[in-house]
Amino acid sequence: MTNDIETWRHKEWLGLLQPVGLVVSPPALIKAQAVVNRGKAVELQTRLTEIVCYDPIPNLSTKEVLWIKEFPAFTEQVLEWMPDDLVGAGEGNALPQQLEVVLTDYGETLKPSYAVPDPDNDGWLMLVKEVAPGVDLDGVESSEQKSGWKATVQEKFERLLRETNIPIGILFNGTRLRLVYAPSGESSGHLTFPVQAMCEVSGRSILAALDMLLGQDRLFNVPTQRRLPKLLSDSREYQAEVSNKLANQVLDALWELLRGFQIADAAVSGKLLGEIARSEPQHIYGGLITTLMRLVFLLYAEDQGLMPGDDIYQRNYSVTGLYERLREDESSYPDTMNQRYGAWAWLLSLVRLVYDGGGSTEAYLPARHGQLFDPDEYPFLEGRSQESHYSEFGWIEPPRIPDGVIYRVLQNLLVLDGERLSYRSLDVEQIGSVYEAIMGYEVEIARGTSIAVRPKDVVVNIDEILAAKPSERAKILQTADCKVSGKTSTGIKALRKMPKMLREFFLILVGKK
Repeated sequence: MTNDIETWRHKEWLGLLQPVGLVVSPPALIKAQAVVNRGKAVELQTRLTEIVCYDPIPNLSTKEVLWIKEFPAFTEQVLEWMPDDLVGAGEGNALPQQLEVVLTDYGETLKPSYAVPDPDNDGWLMLVKEVAPGVDLDGVESSEQKSGWKATVQEKFERLLRETNIPIGILFNGTRLRLVYAPSGESSGHLTFPVQAMCEVSGRSILAALDMLLGQDRLFNVPTQRRLPKLLSDSREYQAEVSNKLANQVLDALWELLRGFQIADAAVSGKLLGEIARSEPQHIYGGLITTLMRLVFLLYAEDQGLMPGDDIYQRNYSVTGLYERLREDESSYPDTMNQRYGAWAWLLSLVRLVYDGGGSTEAYLPARHGQLFDPDEYPFLEGRSQESHYSEFGWIEPPRIPDGVIYRVLQNLLVLDGERLSYRSLDVEQIGSVYEAIMGYEVEIARGTSIAVRPKDVVVNIDEILAAKPSERAKILQTADCKVSGKTSTGIKALRKMPKMLREFFLILVGKK
């Protein structure tokens, strides 16, 4: 119960900050015994307000009026670092040249403002880059020089971290403090703490979270296995577990979507898939995985704020909005979810909108013409014939895929272990692993009673197995990548009658009989 409360508290402050990529995860924070000390937040806030500056930042128009002039003062008075914890601050405390990265091609040198020594060795715990007050951390640095690398402050800092092989860093511009994590060979992530918010009563949990991550205890005093570097690396390991679970659920969604199209095909007496299944069954498979990747792309884009955030989009097009509507329907009318339709047409409308663009202005949702969302790539998804073109086709009759099917598909994509999944925290590699999970399968017409066997979801023809000699049945299953030995082999040999066979066969293979 205690872990549940702490998990909720961590999700609360993470939700306020909206991390970009993965930096920390609640399970890793709990493992490291990292707690948001709300009781200390008032004291932290008092110390913070003593050093913030109320004077307007020159040449900067912003609603944020509170900022910090000196980063070293912030670390000492708020985070309680010692003066020698920040190399580069003060005279006689210069940074070594080894922390500089020369970009010969650009005529530019990347270097930190400060560095934090690792208390466990002679290396460095993190680098700090302080830029001019109010500078946009995600904007391209302005320079009077014509040469130089035209990249954002964030991009330059990430490169510095990677090339010095110091994955942890802090970006600071007076109004914002950003914790950056860029481990070698992996995508980066960052958490941004606004100074203005941390000075307000509503932002005390954010300030307490900052102290939890960057206070002297977390960096220097607690056991090594609970310090910030280990906390960040453990977060990546937990995220890998999330990726594996998500990959399995995406595979379940693929099966669910296939069943949905089978239902839709049966509703029109085989006119939807019949010809394709006979002539080009892999085309069906391509359409199914394309649908899932469209959904994954859209969920990621919505979590990243790349799709319109207005009420019209949310109520009529959003994937997450559709899921919430279906979830309410399932809660109120669970018995009729498979007798109602409309969700699939919702998704088709969204695909068209993304492909062609729309809105009152071109900037609302620009057209994203590309293969992934091309309506003519898989016309059967819209209920059209293979030869048709969407631009020349009039009114369409979408496939009658039950709302219950779409709900279960979205449930598999959005809920892990009973909690909503944030696609914002997934990186490109993790999304790629999801795609890999649904690759390598084939769509075929079942020639008899068939069943899919986990863990590899191999489909076997039970009619064929039952017709074979008892001694040959195990060999047929082994050919299909099913491990059969001992008690399982004996049980399969004994199968005789069809009525009970499906249940018996399943129980034997999963080891329940």
